[in-house]
Amino acid sequence: MMPPAISLSRSPSPSVSSSPIDRGRRSAAAVRRHGPSFAYKPAAGICYASQAVELLPSLYPDIVVRDARLEDCWEVADTHCSSFFPDYKFPLDLVLRIDRYIALLSGFSVPPGCMRTCLVVASSNSVNNCFNIEYGDPKDAGFQKYNLSRGSIAGILTVDTVADYLPRRGSLKQRRTGIAYIANVAVRKEERRKGIAKMLVQEAEARARSWGCRSMALHCDVNNLAALRLYEKQGFKCIRVPEGAKWPEPKIAKGVQYNFMMKLVPRI
Repeated sequence: MMPPAISLSRSPSPSVSSSPIDRGRRSAAAVRRHGPSFAYKPAAGICYASQAVELLPSLYPDIVVRDARLEDCWEVADTHCSSFFPDYKFPLDLVLRIDRYIALLSGFSVPPGCMRTCLVVASSNSVNNCFNIEYGDPKDAGFQKYNLSRGSIAGILTVDTVADYLPRRGSLKQRRTGIAYIANVAVRKEERRKGIAKMLVQEAEARARSWGCRSMALHCDVNNLAALRLYEKQGFKCIRVPEGAKWPEPKIAKGVQYNFMMKLVPRI
């Protein structure tokens, strides 16, 4: 089921209409008297996504959070690679994107009883903003045609209950259940500081709740202060890993250290 679009609620129109010039003058006067509606204080290492997210629907009314579709695969791969491997050059960057694209096309294979989905923040008119790749002869039974979106994906996130990066349970190393794990949170460089990551995390929490999960977990780079601040504002807490324990971690690059973070999924 596709999640509902984020809509902008509007106040009822006043009974007495006024000209655009009059409304502009009144708005300017209000700003002079009371100041702007929110304070923007840029500072190194601090994420202000929570302040900006309330403005996103009004600035970008076509933005929706939904499951990734087949035609999104190339842009999802491109968003992932440009965020996590920004310094890679041709041809390695192209190889990485093709590898990620093929993995997405092959579909998500999960163990029985597990769930996984890739969420995207996209423009609602992305269906009209795509191009086709055709493989083979159209008259042949093996002919394949893929739709690729273009310029519509602003951010991505993967959430699952596979528990690949969670410590196993007991002496039999059983897979943990009831925990949704967030990974691959990425926002295009030109779309950052607009609250997109927050929207994705909130939708991931809604999915975890619908799956019956009791809690959520993730790994965050200790040097990514903006991401740490965002997750803390969403209720995640750093969990101390026992000394000497070898808990699984993502392996994106050498030398990267992670904070393991968790939160309880509130019941509604």
